[in-house]
Amino acid sequence: MKLKYALITGASRGIGKAIAVKLAKELKYNILLNYNSNDAAAEETKSQIEAEGVACNIIKCDVSNSEKTQIVLKEWEENNPEAVVEVLVNNAGITKDGLFVFMKQQDWTQVLNTSLSGFYNFTQPVLKKMLLQRYGRVINIVSLSGLKGNAGQVNYSAAKGGIIAATKALAQEVGKRNVTVNAVAPGYIKSDMTANFDEKELKKHVPLNRFGEAEEVAELVCFLASKKASYITGEVININGGLYS
Repeated sequence: MKLKYALITGASRGIGKAIAVKLAKELKYNILLNYNSNDAAAEETKSQIEAEGVACNIIKCDVSNSEKTQIVLKEWEENNPEAVVEVLVNNAGITKDGLFVFMKQQDWTQVLNTSLSGFYNFTQPVLKKMLLQRYGRVINIVSLSGLKGNAGQVNYSAAKGGIIAATKALAQEVGKRNVTVNAVAPGYIKSDMTANFDEKELKKHVPLNRFGEAEEVAELVCFLASKKASYITGEVININGGLYS
């Protein structure tokens, strides 16, 4: 019998961590946890996941590094021949904010590579197995910025906008094989990425008058990863307190 796994990129902290723990708790998936640099946070998240009675394997790599991602995924597959990835959550992303006219080439490239190349590097190899097993869930964590644009985030908006377009196109390619592809677009969510935001001022623009919690995003992802969402694909679902609907 195959051991069913959910793979989450950028999952040592924040939204990624909340998603990994939720999928372990609610859907009882074993977790394949990707992270890039924070060893202590990854180990802490691993412990929380294992406390839910499932296995948690860690794969450390920069998602934008094609060669490295191929190596770690192949090693994991060879060491876990009985495992099958049913759910992939592309969550890894970074910001390098600044006005476009002053933006350094490196800041443009790093942000796009993390989101877009990261999406390619993980989704393509995992998707091939999903198509063979005729079942899978690909869930891409995008952003309000990718839908409406955000001043000072031209690179991040472009990266997330690209993933939104890829979500819609890929859903059309793989639907006949019972693989769904959807995106979740959070607004202001309490996390490391929004730690320096002026929450008191910004929440005035949110109809629900607050920032969201990572666990609330995880609830939505958990639904999309479940069999309850079998007839939903190619969608971008906002979770932003009504800020942009």
